[in-house]
Amino acid sequence: MNYILFGDHARDHLLPFTFVRPLADIRIGILTIREKWEHLLQAPTSSLTVDYLSKKYPLVKEEDNILINSSIFPTMEIIREIRSLLPNQTLVSGDVLIAHRLRAEDIDNLDADLLEAVAPLESAATVSRIACLYDIIEYNRRELISDYHLITGGRDSQPVPSHVRAVNPGQIFIEEGAVIELAVINASEGPVYIGKGAHIMDEAVVRGPAAIGEGSTVRIAARVYGNTSIGPHCKVGGEITDSVMFGYSNKPNDGFLAHSVIGEWCNLAALTTTSNLRIDYDDIRLWDYAVNSFVVTGSQFCGTFMGDHTKTGISTMLNTGTVIGVNAQVFGARFMRNFIPSFTRSSQTGHSVIHVEKAIETARKVFERRNKTFDEVEEEILRHVFEQTLAYRKI
Repeated sequence: MNYILFGDHARDHLLPFTFVRPLADIRIGILTIREKWEHLLQAPTSSLTVDYLSKKYPLVKEEDNILINSSIFPTMEIIREIRSLLPNQTLVSGDVLIAHRLRAEDIDNLDADLLEAVAPLESAATVSRIACLYDIIEYNRRELISDYHLITGGRDSQPVPSHVRAVNPGQIFIEEGAVIELAVINASEGPVYIGKGAHIMDEAVVRGPAAIGEGSTVRIAARVYGNTSIGPHCKVGGEITDSVMFGYSNKPNDGFLAHSVIGEWCNLAALTTTSNLRIDYDDIRLWDYAVNSFVVTGSQFCGTFMGDHTKTGISTMLNTGTVIGVNAQVFGARFMRNFIPSFTRSSQTGHSVIHVEKAIETARKVFERRNKTFDEVEEEILRHVFEQTLAYRKI
């Protein structure tokens, strides 16, 4: 069977992250949504996504295919139901489409008649899904714990070094090649996963549930609190709590990051600080691209949602409920506005446009620093996002 992940209308609510990736490649917990599905399916997946992302994330079609809604968190019960689908049958949960089995020639011509060709199968599973930006924070603790057991089940951790102060070491899993110096790892309130080749320096404290991704560095005296996911090849320092960093991003110095989500290839300069609680304790609103307006999160705790390739200057202060687009530069020691468009240089006094050629030049340099190649495919994606977000730079 061939499995294809698609993003439903939730994709628009998850911008700016889905400007540059399919919904399936959002990281939440230790793994991306795609990695969760592939682990449970024990099979690779491809993506049915918007045209300008299809070169980087190509669609693979075979004679018999199952399309799976990537906004849904997979479980083994859902997997079993998916595998029981008949040709042209859909799996649904109420009005939410979970999966659809169809032939290759029908993938590009989906319509209502086709979806109704066979009576839908109503899922008996408890279905949860990511539908908005704040859900990344809302579900991260649960997914950290779930992914920990998914990844480590039946495997042995590398031993915890004797010089490390470990609390509840049975819930600490260390992959091969990870280096932990004179640090504190506290798994008393949830498991801690330390990825292959990760490096935790002296006097750093990591408190579970938390994950430090492959090749990432937790710098000297950093404080990583619970419900925090650090993706692969990041550098983190200062204080971090209840946050997700997708990968290849840096927050290496002092500063405070809380209830926030940081995309890839971002850099938070020294003393960058996010506010995650209003002074009047009201619920926090977030910009939602799907409705071009701010929406109430229903939470008193909400920080910054930062799109890929964005950078902050030294001592930047980010307000509660801030959404920053792709390839922005943000700087200033007073609070910024809480919606910052893509490809802008923004301060408290206003913003100017970053031309796409300059953005590409900077991205190429950043990739080279990580021994990566910023190729024509990546360039084409940035150019498309630049054009797609033009109207926001006029706000």
